[in-house]
Amino acid sequence: MAEVFVQDNESLEGALRRFKRKVQQEDIIKEIKKHSFYLKPGEKKRLKQALARKRSRKKASRSVE
Repeated sequence: MAEVFVQDNESLEGALRRFKRKVQQEDIIKEIKKHSFYLKPGEKKRLKQALARKRSRKKASRSVE
Protein backbone atom coordinates (compact mmCIF):
# COMPACT_ATOMS: atom_id res chain seq x y z
CA MET A 1 0.00 0.00 0.00
CA ALA A 2 1.46 3.32 -1.06
CA GLU A 3 1.68 6.00 1.59
CA VAL A 4 3.02 9.50 1.25
CA PHE A 5 3.24 11.93 4.14
CA VAL A 6 3.07 15.63 3.30
CA GLN A 7 6.09 17.40 4.73
CA ASP A 8 5.85 20.79 6.41
CA ASN A 9 7.16 22.92 3.55
CA GLU A 10 5.87 20.75 0.69
CA SER A 11 3.01 21.67 -1.61
CA LEU A 12 0.09 19.35 -2.13
CA GLU A 13 0.99 19.06 -5.82
CA GLY A 14 4.47 17.82 -4.91
CA ALA A 15 3.07 15.22 -2.54
CA LEU A 16 0.58 14.09 -5.18
CA ARG A 17 3.39 13.74 -7.69
CA ARG A 18 5.39 11.59 -5.21
CA PHE A 19 2.29 9.47 -4.55
CA LYS A 20 1.68 8.87 -8.26
CA ARG A 21 5.32 7.86 -8.73
CA LYS A 22 5.16 5.46 -5.79
CA VAL A 23 1.92 3.87 -7.07
CA GLN A 24 3.49 3.42 -10.49
CA GLN A 25 6.64 1.83 -9.03
CA GLU A 26 4.63 -0.65 -6.98
CA ASP A 27 2.50 -1.67 -10.02
CA ILE A 28 -0.71 -1.12 -8.07
CA ILE A 29 -2.65 0.02 -11.16
CA LYS A 30 -1.52 -3.03 -13.13
CA GLU A 31 -2.73 -5.35 -10.34
CA ILE A 32 -6.10 -3.62 -10.16
CA LYS A 33 -6.63 -3.94 -13.91
CA LYS A 34 -5.53 -7.58 -13.78
CA HIS A 35 -8.09 -8.43 -11.10
CA SER A 36 -10.91 -6.24 -12.38
CA PHE A 37 -12.42 -9.05 -14.47
CA TYR A 38 -12.19 -12.82 -14.59
CA LEU A 39 -10.37 -14.65 -17.37
CA LYS A 40 -10.97 -18.32 -17.88
CA PRO A 41 -7.77 -20.37 -17.72
CA GLY A 42 -7.91 -21.09 -21.47
CA GLU A 43 -8.35 -17.40 -22.28
CA LYS A 44 -5.47 -16.51 -19.99
CA LYS A 45 -3.26 -19.07 -21.76
CA ARG A 46 -4.21 -17.74 -25.22
CA LEU A 47 -3.53 -14.17 -24.13
CA LYS A 48 -0.14 -15.15 -22.73
CA GLN A 49 0.78 -16.96 -25.96
CA ALA A 50 -0.36 -13.99 -28.06
CA LEU A 51 1.81 -11.63 -26.03
CA ALA A 52 4.77 -13.99 -26.42
CA ARG A 53 4.25 -14.05 -30.23
CA LYS A 54 4.07 -10.26 -30.28
CA ARG A 55 7.31 -9.97 -28.28
CA SER A 56 9.11 -12.44 -30.53
CA ARG A 57 7.95 -10.62 -33.71
CA LYS A 58 9.09 -7.30 -32.24
CA LYS A 59 12.45 -8.79 -31.26
CA ALA A 60 12.90 -10.32 -34.73
CA SER A 61 12.09 -7.04 -36.47
CA ARG A 62 14.62 -5.20 -34.33
CA SER A 63 17.37 -7.70 -35.09
CA VAL A 64 16.80 -7.33 -38.86
CA GLU A 65 17.43 -3.58 -38.80
